[in-house]
Amino acid sequence: MDMAIAPLRHLAPTSAPAPHRAEPPVGPTVQIDPARIRELTARESERLDARTQASAAAYERAKRSLVGGVSSSYQKRAPWPIYLDRGKGQYVWDVDGHQYLDVHNGIGSMVQGHAHPIITEAVDRRIRLGSHFAAPTEDTYIVAEHLAARWGLPRWRFVNSGSEATMDAIRIARGITGRDGVMKIFGSYHGHHDSVMVDISLSVYEGTDRENYPSIAYGKGIPDVVTQMTTAVPFNDAGVLERRLTTLQSEGRLPACLIMEAAMMNCGVILPEPGYLAEVRRITKEFGVVWIVDEVKTGLTVAAGGATELFGIKPDLVCLAKALGAGIPTGAIGGSDEMWSMVDSGEVYMVGTFNGNPLAMAAARANLERVMTPEAYKHLGSLNSQLLDGAQGIIDRYKLAAYAVGIESKGVITFAKSKVVDYESYKSAQQKEIIDLVWLWNMNRGIFSTPGRDEEWTLSVAMSPADADHYLGVFEELAAELTR
Repeated sequence: MDMAIAPLRHLAPTSAPAPHRAEPPVGPTVQIDPARIRELTARESERLDARTQASAAAYERAKRSLVGGVSSSYQKRAPWPIYLDRGKGQYVWDVDGHQYLDVHNGIGSMVQGHAHPIITEAVDRRIRLGSHFAAPTEDTYIVAEHLAARWGLPRWRFVNSGSEATMDAIRIARGITGRDGVMKIFGSYHGHHDSVMVDISLSVYEGTDRENYPSIAYGKGIPDVVTQMTTAVPFNDAGVLERRLTTLQSEGRLPACLIMEAAMMNCGVILPEPGYLAEVRRITKEFGVVWIVDEVKTGLTVAAGGATELFGIKPDLVCLAKALGAGIPTGAIGGSDEMWSMVDSGEVYMVGTFNGNPLAMAAARANLERVMTPEAYKHLGSLNSQLLDGAQGIIDRYKLAAYAVGIESKGVITFAKSKVVDYESYKSAQQKEIIDLVWLWNMNRGIFSTPGRDEEWTLSVAMSPADADHYLGVFEELAAELTR
């Protein structure tokens, strides 16, 4: 390629903003009549169905050849999915022609906004030079240099998704330690490979012994022998982590690694309590357990160097995906020379035909050098503060049992009377019905958001303060309807 190599300016970690630590309501809250929620849900469901008839027709055709009419089970929705046609900037359009402000953003992949001209030009230029070789290109090592500068981890390898990143990171940890076991956080999601499809949902376990969660597969098709290699512990509880590792050590079953998110992102947003992550680092070092931080959701979205920078932590391995490729599938693993020693020697085999694909690397390079700059993070932080502060103000005015919480481009309105600190407290909040209504309400008023109670919003650099005002106006309209 004849593209000049850009210097590594504006790429090192910067002073990251503090997390938005809102608290649950302390005063009296309004008791919302469940019948009112059901009434509004039925009304909004009927309205959305009526205005998405082209999606209904697309579903009828798609389900004949495409399993469930979708490419991922997460995309399923009754009575039909909403099929999208295109996106531009902060907006998407469905096949019925409706425009939406997008805070779904590909489950957090499109913090750059859709069809960003810088990304589009980079990919267009690269595809004209050849889209795949299964051989290294210049962009591959330049992107690795940028990631090393941002995360403070010197060595990187590329994969094609978040699932591949966590899968290979666990394999590396097993190779380094010579152990088979894996430890994770109960309720966390780290991709769809067998070792981590364990203890994702409390719907499979209603017990209360957080000191000894059983290992339960998330769905069929996962060998029980693999499931039992994975041990789960609660988030935000370093004491349980240390005691469980002590027990496993006494049984000769210490795990190879602890894989976790620094802030849980598949339960809305659950932030680490002060001091928790430092304790995790101390404990994992003490037991010789490789600490893998899954930044598939937080990488590039919450700070230049992700949650690693935001919380000032030093994991052994970091996994990236989603926002890295700006819409082109890719993933990455970063670590120290020691962590990569067995891959270098060939003792741990790490391969993949599309690893470091030229299109993905061209998109990632443009993304890192020219899109996700300090100015972009300042803009995202300002927008997210506007949304979180505005949402909290609405919550307070209408005395809702809820609070707003988030970091940088990520945020959520958590409907709960007490603070959510882990998956158990998240599930006990019992917010599904109202969150389903929020999604329907948003969709019918031009906001495309992630369905279900497990996801948070992701903002994009294309969004404006007026877009944030639109979101807040829609939320206030719902608050008024719920409490009238």
